[in-house]
Amino acid sequence: MSARIEPLACSGHGPVAGLDGCRGRWLCVTGDPHCPETIRALILENPRDLLDLDPRPQVVGADIPIGLADATPRRADVEARQRLGRPRGSSVFPAPLRVMLQAPSYEQACLLGRQHAGRALSRQTWNIIPMIRAMDNFLQECVDRQAWLREVHPELSFQAWNQGQAMNHNKKTSEGRRERHSLLEATFPGAHEAACRDLVHERYAPDDLLDAFAVFWTAARIAQGRAMRLPEVPEKDATGLPMEIVC
Repeated sequence: MSARIEPLACSGHGPVAGLDGCRGRWLCVTGDPHCPETIRALILENPRDLLDLDPRPQVVGADIPIGLADATPRRADVEARQRLGRPRGSSVFPAPLRVMLQAPSYEQACLLGRQHAGRALSRQTWNIIPMIRAMDNFLQECVDRQAWLREVHPELSFQAWNQGQAMNHNKKTSEGRRERHSLLEATFPGAHEAACRDLVHERYAPDDLLDAFAVFWTAARIAQGRAMRLPEVPEKDATGLPMEIVC
């Protein structure tokens, strides 16, 4: 089940931003979704760089786990996999437990996972632990940021964008890139080409940029009060951060 999220105190018009992890940094797409010519792309070193964006986005979406459970799996992850179905549901990795953020090694993180929840941690999730920790620190510093910056999963965004139909192809294939690009171009004509020019000297994967645009699309829905969240009844972790995915 999903429910519409509470609308933010913003006009629904104006800049928003979407973040996707990119080689230990953040690929950011930002601009006014109603004016595709204003959309630009850049690389941020850490979440704090969002505060220096000019103009400041009204809403930020980020493809990173926000709100971490102590033991049981997050309902948001379980429901996201169910909603996407096979094979796209496999793109939703279980979020790490909060206790894992301070683990000094992958082996220790897996040991903690087995002790607290009976499960280890994937290597892919371990590799982004520094980014999860950086985002967690950024949100813990100021409670107002927790409504401003929301967790988004690109495949859920693409599914919602595609009238409720999950993408047919893996995002790393040429077919997958084409079907995602067709959605993007129909909604934000010319924005992808302009973003590629912005990033001409940066190292990033093509699917990183497509994912950032999907998160940007959801950020626009949040600003407009049209976005939905999983699960329907919000959960919060031990620190008060929401454990939800918005699409």
